[in-house]
Amino acid sequence: MAWVRTGVSLIGFGFTIYQVLERIPNAKRPESARDLGLILIGTGILAMLVALLDYRSMIDYLWSHDFEPLAGFSDQKHHHSRVLPVTLIVLLVGIFAFVAVLLRVP
Repeated sequence: MAWVRTGVSLIGFGFTIYQVLERIPNAKRPESARDLGLILIGTGILAMLVALLDYRSMIDYLWSHDFEPLAGFSDQKHHHSRVLPVTLIVLLVGIFAFVAVLLRVP
């Protein structure tokens, strides 16, 4: 969940920075707002991908035979939490934000 929180924060902050800095009149480097926004959004997307990988490896570990007695059942059917779909949705939103900022012509 910490990875998801970090990814969401970076994506949101990157998009906000882009929107705010783009509107500053007489900026010496107007493309810097776009570049900074893309870097932050891209870092957020990478954090979300790491979150997915971390979640997958942790689920595999917790459903291993070592923890079978603690689970109380042994049907090997993985019971996922709501973290996975939320992470995928936020990842798609981040990719959409990245593409939107990238294709925006100054």
